[in-house]
Amino acid sequence: MRYQTTNDSPAPTLRGTGDHSWHPRAACHGMDPARADKLFFHTLRDRKAIAEAKRLCATCPVKKDCFTYAIDHQVTFGLWGGLTDKERRQWSGKRGERLDYDRIRATLKGRDVPLSTAERSTIIHHLFLRGWSPQRVAHRLNADPDWTRDLMREAVRVTDERDLCWGLVEEPDGTLREPRADEEHTATEGRDLQCHALIASLGKAA
Repeated sequence: MRYQTTNDSPAPTLRGTGDHSWHPRAACHGMDPARADKLFFHTLRDRKAIAEAKRLCATCPVKKDCFTYAIDHQVTFGLWGGLTDKERRQWSGKRGERLDYDRIRATLKGRDVPLSTAERSTIIHHLFLRGWSPQRVAHRLNADPDWTRDLMREAVRVTDERDLCWGLVEEPDGTLREPRADEEHTATEGRDLQCHALIASLGKAA
């Protein structure tokens, strides 16, 4: 006798890079291609088509998914999620600065979700501190190994510069010095990060 297992875990709120399962629930699904092109890929001054497309998008159950897809994949044409390319521009311009920790956690758990530049940098720094090799990080991010290696070199530099100033006292003029023995200083003691193994894995260019 065969048994069918059940999964009681809640569905993830973040869609993967290749997840198009929301398409069949869209209000425009099944529309004649010629009409869809006229409505959603209109000319700049076709106000009538824009207004009709916006009315259709207003009742769409996957309007948010459509908008997120356009931002994540940097779509610069057409009407997506009820917004024209010009109206989406303010969000598209800030995409690289987005820092969504839900996306970071999902990536660390092995999911393939679209990431911004800031999110990738945060993940690389985190995995560097965990001691991951560049090859392993590249596999997790589905990225080019050489590109990942360059970013991990930057992570080494940032961490080293941080540790150089760890536990120092800042003077009013901005200079740094070691605390005196008779001076009460509550700064956290620095910790020596062992970077030699990582630097060796990065190669002689590190």
